[in-house]
Order: sequence, then structure tokens, then C-alpha cells
Amino acid sequence: MMSNREFQQDMNQGPMRHKFRVPHPWRVLVFVPRVGYHESRPAPFVNRSLLSALFLLLLCPFMQAQKSAWRQATDAELASLLPARAPVEREHIETEMRTASGIVNSRGRYIAGVVLLTAGYSADGKYSHYLIVQAPVRIGKITLKPGDYVFGWTRTQAGDALSVHFHEASTGALVGTAEAHRIAGTSRVESLHIWPPGDKALIQIGRFAIPYELAEE
Repeated sequence: MMSNREFQQDMNQGPMRHKFRVPHPWRVLVFVPRVGYHESRPAPFVNRSLLSALFLLLLCPFMQAQKSAWRQATDAELASLLPARAPVEREHIETEMRTASGIVNSRGRYIAGVVLLTAGYSADGKYSHYLIVQAPVRIGKITLKPGDYVFGWTRTQAGDALSVHFHEASTGALVGTAEAHRIAGTSRVESLHIWPPGDKALIQIGRFAIPYELAEE
């Protein structure tokens, strides 16, 4: 049997020296009895499959970490974040803190909201909720940058969805409109529930919900 030293000399001096001097990263040398060392290289589609599998293995923990970085905010956290009287245009409107809901990430950024008690204010019938956004988020087809917002809703003509309109809290300027659809199956009716992305990635309003997607900060 050829020793390692003899094999190296044979590669450097033999007719195949140019081919074997700098081996291809995917080439494999296999010893075959009575024949010697034989070069084997996996088929190109195998190489691509292996690379794709490795890429997915590396990507999955990152995607999972992004989802698990957000969690449901506690009542104490929401109470310290959301105002007892929300600044809406030129008024400060009382909020119903027991309806507060939100999520928070590992960097302490919140997306949280609460029901507005608008009776007696000019916002009555126009806005129903106050929303604080501290990380970019896409709700339906609307992209909200960090800031304070208010939103209200009306039933669609068919009655099976809500048309939810989002406004800047300070000016009342319309940002956009999204549709909230009825939640399939049985679910608890809540004035507002912002679900963490690892669970449902939904903003629930009563029996209806709008999907959301967190954007990169």
C-alpha cells in the first residue's frame, strides 16, 4: 500500500500533478484496491442542496429569536407606559386602563394600546383607541413608524369586517386604513388585544383582528 509520503510525491511528480496540486474543495480522494486513489466529486445538485440546507439551519434560529424577542407586556409595564389621559389633537382624553394590551421586546420597545373614553370630547365617534408604537410595524397594508397614534373603526357594508382608520394622535392626520376580519372559531371577546408575534401576530378588536408584521428597526 502506498504511504502518505509516497502519495504526495506521486501527485507532485506524476502526470496528474497540475490537477491535484490545488484540490477542489468538493473533491474527495477515495482509495480503491488494485487501482489506487480515485478522485470523486459530488454531483452539482448535491452541492446546492447541502448549501441550501446549511443556510436554512443557520437562518432558522435567527427567525425564531426574532419572534421570541417579543412577549406580552405585563399590567404594571402597561400602566407605566400608557397615559391616564392621552394627548389627542388638542384634548387630553381619559383612557380605560383595564383594557390596555401590548407587547415588548428585549430592547424595551413597546407596541401598546388602550381604549379611549371619548364621551364628551370632540373625538367621540371618531376614535376608539390610543396606540403607542416604539418599533416599526406594518398593520395590514399600513406601515407605522415609532410614534403615537389613535384609531377608530366602522363596520363594512357587508358587516363581516371592520374598516379601521389610523391617525396621528397629535394632529389627527390620516395615516391609512386596514380591514379587520372576524376571527375564525371561538375566541374571547376583548376590547383590545395585541398578541405577541410568536403566538398569532394579530391586533384583536372585539371579535375581529388585523394581522401585523414587525419591521426591522
